[in-house]
Order: sequence, then structure tokens, then C-alpha cells
Amino acid sequence: MTANGKVLGAFEEETAVYSFKGIPFAAPPVGALRWQAPQPVQPWSGVREALNFGSRAMQLPVFGDMNFRANGMSEDCLYLNVWTPNPSAEAGLPVLIYFYGGGFMAGDGSEPRYDGEQMARRGIVAVTANYRLNVFGYFAHPELNAESAQNGSGNYGYLDQNAAIRWVRDHIAAFGGDPNRITIAGESAGSISVNAQMVSPLSKDLIAGAIGSSGGIGATRIRPLAQAEAAGEKFATRVGAKSLAELRAISAQELLEATATMGFEDFAGVVDGYFFPKPPLEILVAGEAARVPLLVGWNSEEMPYMALLGPQAPTPENYAAVVRELYGDAADEVLRLYPGETAVQVEQSATDLASDRFLVYSTWKWADEHRRHGNPVYRYNYAHPRPPMRPEMGNAVAGLAGGVIREGEEAIAMPPAKGAVHSADIEYAMGNLATNEVYAWTEEDEQVSELMQAYYANFIKTGDPNGLGLPAWPRADEGSEVQYMVWDVEPQVRVDGHRERYVFHDQFFKAS
Repeated sequence: MTANGKVLGAFEEETAVYSFKGIPFAAPPVGALRWQAPQPVQPWSGVREALNFGSRAMQLPVFGDMNFRANGMSEDCLYLNVWTPNPSAEAGLPVLIYFYGGGFMAGDGSEPRYDGEQMARRGIVAVTANYRLNVFGYFAHPELNAESAQNGSGNYGYLDQNAAIRWVRDHIAAFGGDPNRITIAGESAGSISVNAQMVSPLSKDLIAGAIGSSGGIGATRIRPLAQAEAAGEKFATRVGAKSLAELRAISAQELLEATATMGFEDFAGVVDGYFFPKPPLEILVAGEAARVPLLVGWNSEEMPYMALLGPQAPTPENYAAVVRELYGDAADEVLRLYPGETAVQVEQSATDLASDRFLVYSTWKWADEHRRHGNPVYRYNYAHPRPPMRPEMGNAVAGLAGGVIREGEEAIAMPPAKGAVHSADIEYAMGNLATNEVYAWTEEDEQVSELMQAYYANFIKTGDPNGLGLPAWPRADEGSEVQYMVWDVEPQVRVDGHRERYVFHDQFFKAS
């Protein structure tokens, strides 16, 4: 029984886990509610079946590693899914809410890699929640500001996430969860979202812990409201709409297709004076974010050297030329921090630089500021490469950002990975290797997955990943040196020796 009505879930005898899928946590954001903050769910009578995933948010096919179990695609997408080992109001189990990645352009809570069953088997109530994407989630316009009680617009996707957290706080006890023990987690755009919820005054007091994987709020160019409004007006002109009413009259599919030439930077969010009362980096640097334990880190090969060099060979000459073109007067400093005197060194330095520019710096900044203000921080680096693809995958090859390019698809193939590529950690940490049939998983992969799941589960339960039988993981905020855990077949603790490298990027990501 929820406050909105009864829901009927399913029980999996083999795993002893109950699942409730496709539960609405907000009213459908359609018609007059397009580009509105999420509104309350209308109660229903009788019993609502929660046996199938709800529709995924409107999105184009952007990434090759996404598989959906959702019931189609629609603007009517604000649904969440719950997995629990004990749907008793007296159970009081810790809760995990996982937000998907996808560059704020794609993704869905139905993706098998986020499935919550394995976390539920560890005594956790696991939740995945949808949020609006692209132009439906991050569109600002003067007319929207005028009709808003907060006189702002543009952060509807973030507000959806906040609404999901609030729904969980208000309802999760009925599914066996403890509303005072909510940990939010995510990878890539999902990780950036976790950081966003931590700095927003709307969410920061609702959570007990946070897990961030490969992405902090500093990775996004959160725009001032006036700039976002101007971009919104330009988009309206491009689709032939002279008013907000005309924009709302355009079909969802037509609006979606108009975003085909737009990218991550167009859906970064807005300093709207409400969800973000000021630039989020300012909030982070001032120590005004949620003061909760943080488990955070990134992968060893977030971007390959080709992301920096393109089709050029990784020679010292080519590398130096690219660095000088990108950094001008600061190029000598970059070449000192990321040296490239041999082809082998160029491959590693170009990989490091491309990765730092992509999402590593922003994740480090999040961890470092949280640590600096005396909050518990457990930092990691995930280094275990995926195994080869299964033979039945044919001529499929690795694509950008951890994706897969299948035969016949047009995309740029990436060189063979020497480390853990972007997004490769998700199935391991959530215990869902078996749901990904692309790779020929080995006993070593299962071993690494078991390690990561155990750390996740301990952290969700206690705010500390350490536990019986696990290598000791020191806090990054204690001691004179910053230590972090390397997740691999042979996990080990290391001391951070790259601070100077990360600090260099501060100049390009100012707080305002």
C-alpha cells in the first residue's frame, strides 16, 4: 500500500527478491505539464499492477551499450522500480536509489546493468528512477520563467530526481526500506546527478550517503539563466514556434528529432535560483553540500588517446602539436604534467589527458572539496579491463565511452583497451555481469564484481565500505596523504600522486 494506492509486484523464488516495476512517482509530464516541475501522482482505486517497467524518457539512440526492458518510449516516463528482500513495514532496510547515465540525452531505469535484484539479495532495498532527458528535461525559456512560482526554468530532469528521492522517503517503508537511510548513486551523468542533488538545497537533507562513479558537477557548464533562456528562444525559432503554447503543441517526436545536432553541453542545467540557487561549484567549494559519507572514483581509461589525437599516430610530434593547439601558452605546462617523449608515453599521457578533460577532473574536484570540508570520503580507481567480446558478437568492436559498435554501424572504433573504459564498472558493482552477453566473463571478472558489490553494500548499510574479509580501505579525508583503493583482481591502496595534474584544470572550471 502506497499513499497513492495499492501496487502488485512479483516474487522471484530463486533469489527470494520481490520486485515492483513501473510505479509512478509523479504525474505524466505531458500537455500543459511539459516543462513543468514534477507534479503529484493522482491516486488510483483498486490494485495497480507493478509487473512491467514504465516507458523510458524521450531519447535518440545515442549509445551502443544501452539495452532497454521498458514498455516503449514516451513523455509519460516518470516511473521507478523497487527490488526488496522483505516488503515488510517493520524491516527497516537501507535503501539505494540509482540514477542512470547517458549524457542527459539517453538512458533508462530498466537497463539490465542497473537491475537491483543482486543488491536486494544483500539486504538492501534497491530503486532505479527515470528522469526527463535532453530538451524535455533541460529547456529554459522566458515564458517558462514567467509561469513558474520560482521564476526559473531548465532543470526538470534534476527536479524529477528530487521528486523520486522524496517519493522514496515518503513511501519506501511500505517496501521494507528505512527512509532515513537513503543512499543515492549513479555513473557518468548519473554521477553528476548525484553531485547535483548533494549541492541542491532541495535534496541535500534527504540522503544519508552518496556514491559517484565517473563524473562530478564540474563536468557540466551549468548556464546562467539568461544564457539558457536565449538558447531556449533560439531552439523555439528553429522549430518554428513563436510561443510556449506553440512549443507545447509540437509533438514529442518532432521535438526529439530537433535535438539530433545537439549535445551534452546543451543539456547541462541552469542556475535557476531554485534547484541551483547559485552556481553549483560555488556551493561545493563553500562546503554547503550535503555532509554525508561519499564513495567516489573513476576508471583507469575513461577516454582513449584517440579522443585527443583522432586518427593521428601517437607520436611525440603529433601529440605536442595537438597539445599546443588546445592549450596555447599553457602547452609547456601540460607537456610537463602529461609528458610525451616516446610513442608509449604519448599513448598513456594522451589517455590520461583525454580522461581528465572528460570526467576525471570533475570527479576529483567533487571528492577533494568534500574531503577538504571534513566529510568522510572513500576514493577509488577502477582498473580491471573487460574481457574480450564473445565470439558470437562477430565483428563488433569497442566504441566511444564504453559503447559497442556492431557490424554495419557507422562510428569510430576505439583502440583495444588497456584499462577500465568509461561505464565498464556498472555491471561489476551492481552484480549484473550475467545481464551483459557481449563479453566473455571469466572467474576473475566474477571475483572483481564480488569485491565491488561487497564494498557497495557495506557503504549503503553503514556509510563505510569496509567489512569482514575485504581489504582495508582508508578514508581519503584522513591522514597527511590522500589514499585511494584500486579495484582490480588484486586490490591495493595507493597514495594519490597526481594532485598537481588535477589542480591544473581548475583554471578551466571556475566556480562562477
